Amino acid sequence: MPKIETEFPHSVKTVENIFIPMKDGKQLAAKMWLPDDADKNPVPVILEYIPYRKRDGTRTRDQSLHMYLAGHGYACVRLDIRGSGDSEGLIDDEYTVQEQLDGCEAIAWLANQLWCDGQVAMIGISWGGFNGLQIAARNPTALKTIITVGSTDDRYATDIHWVGGCLSKDNFDWSSTMFAHNDLAPDPEIVDEKWRDMWMQRIAHNTPWILNWMQHQRRDDYWKQGSVCEDFSRISIPVYAVSGWADNYSESVPRLLANLKGPRLGLNGPWAHSYPHDVAVRPAIGWLQEAIRWFDHWLKGIDTGMLAEPMYRVWMQDYVPPKTCYVERPGRWVAEAKWPSPRIVNEKHYLNTGGQLGTRKTAPEKVSICSPLWVGATAGEVGRYGEDADWASDQREDDGGSLVFTSKPITKAFEILGAPQLHLEFSSDKPQALVCVRLNDVAPNGSSTRVTVGLLNLTHRDSHENPTALKPGKTYKAIVDLDDIAHSFRKGHRIAVSISTTYWPIAWPSPELATLTISTAKSFLEMPVRPKDRKDAKLREFGPVVAALDTPSIHHPKEVAQRRSLTRDLLSGTMTVDFPRWVLFKEMPDIGQTQNTQGLARYEITDGDPLSAKTITDFRIEIARKDTTMVHHSRGQMTCDATHFIITMDYTVEENGTRIFERTWRERIKRDMV
Repeated sequence: MPKIETEFPHSVKTVENIFIPMKDGKQLAAKMWLPDDADKNPVPVILEYIPYRKRDGTRTRDQSLHMYLAGHGYACVRLDIRGSGDSEGLIDDEYTVQEQLDGCEAIAWLANQLWCDGQVAMIGISWGGFNGLQIAARNPTALKTIITVGSTDDRYATDIHWVGGCLSKDNFDWSSTMFAHNDLAPDPEIVDEKWRDMWMQRIAHNTPWILNWMQHQRRDDYWKQGSVCEDFSRISIPVYAVSGWADNYSESVPRLLANLKGPRLGLNGPWAHSYPHDVAVRPAIGWLQEAIRWFDHWLKGIDTGMLAEPMYRVWMQDYVPPKTCYVERPGRWVAEAKWPSPRIVNEKHYLNTGGQLGTRKTAPEKVSICSPLWVGATAGEVGRYGEDADWASDQREDDGGSLVFTSKPITKAFEILGAPQLHLEFSSDKPQALVCVRLNDVAPNGSSTRVTVGLLNLTHRDSHENPTALKPGKTYKAIVDLDDIAHSFRKGHRIAVSISTTYWPIAWPSPELATLTISTAKSFLEMPVRPKDRKDAKLREFGPVVAALDTPSIHHPKEVAQRRSLTRDLLSGTMTVDFPRWVLFKEMPDIGQTQNTQGLARYEITDGDPLSAKTITDFRIEIARKDTTMVHHSRGQMTCDATHFIITMDYTVEENGTRIFERTWRERIKRDMV
């Protein structure tokens, strides 16, 4: 837990709400932390811009972050996106052009306030990390730098929608999460008597975003919009990119470092989807001090030594036995002066005869795999938050349905840093197929820890934009990118490459069970081997973990499962995986509000039948205020046949126990090489 600090160089006043006007007449709501003397001594602004309701959604977290930054001489602004929280208008989707243009307008307005010195920075994790990059690419004059945490430069292939061109489990899950969020009412204490009209407009407008996302199964213009990888040169301001190896977005940090041309630094720790000072996976760092160092350099012209830092700093993870939960990852900090690093050597390991993995190729042969649909049972969560049962467990079970190539025991310990790649020569007996590749660390006792993983829809082998069907029996080549990682392989351990044609529930299966035939010796793994560097021992240590005090909240226990669970019916062959969501019962006494929420994402499949794949979501959110209790309840389901995805959603809203709205969707959307 962070050490709570209450004394800062600057005294700060908290402004519960200000409205920022847009050119079309709408007003966006923001909370502000302002140094007391900013009217006389203007300061730079640090903006966080997200839809998660600054009044009650991220209230406690916002206070601990922004009060600390403001106490060091910044005006901090936490802004609700149009149509969310207490902001007027309606929200239509994530990362829209309207959202970005609103952000640019807000930056210009903030820069012109008497308490601002004309400079604005952005900070944000996840959604706020995404739109920080997107708005930086639009070059608003007053925006001088951004810190982006847990985000990606590529909305299509490395977000939670179409990972490697495969339909991610989180696509429907995240749509249902936002659907349950987008109709929540603003607070009457902020927006006055118009709150109910705003609420009714949101309810009527609320639509499952999955209906739009599933219309875009290729990397088309929809996904290119907001993907800054389309033109990195549009970002010229300094960028500090941060993530963690247990996060879904760690690979975007080295890509940003490699492709941006302006000043930039990167940091990848052992963390899950969190700011580095407030983590579920230790060690945490004094990251708020790092943010201050970055902002002080670019906004105040103070030499904090930030630019003397190596470009890319990462936590080199030691081996750990496979577990479903880690609260700490052993390792050490290492760094590279530039990225890509000329020190990194790509080392080839060939998939050889007899399931051997070696640095020399043997005589080629053909080996085939058609994985059962339960492969993926040990996968854990994608986009992990570091919670109980989120992590990949012992890989031997999934290996039972995979092709596995294993090295001899390692004679000299070595480390990797970067993105391994599997170069695959293969044929398929079906026109559509996917491949999952896992790199595992096998201990002397046989237990297998997943190091990193990659997915590829093989109809996308040449292009996510223009996929093409496979011709059965024809030989193809493909490169499967595994997620970036830093990992230390011990002497006496073995390296394993596991290849499967299914990975449920992480990836939706192809319409037919496909058999892949792999050409050994012509297929190989490239691993980015990092030599030891004596400079690592001299890296500057991070400061102690600190934060400001949260706003008051009371958490009550709930009698529902809060862990991932997996069950199998051995007679029917059905596997069910449950992921609880938003399980909390919280009071916020300072604003007189109670939230009681509960969600579930369930994934079912029956072995032998890829068309039995099913995702079910169930979200119930109750918000109680002085005179009003509001309840959102939605139940969703996605199934498929050979040619279409079938999506249903049932939706009700209650006010003080009376149902005031209900709606149902039933949609069929054609499959497009998925």
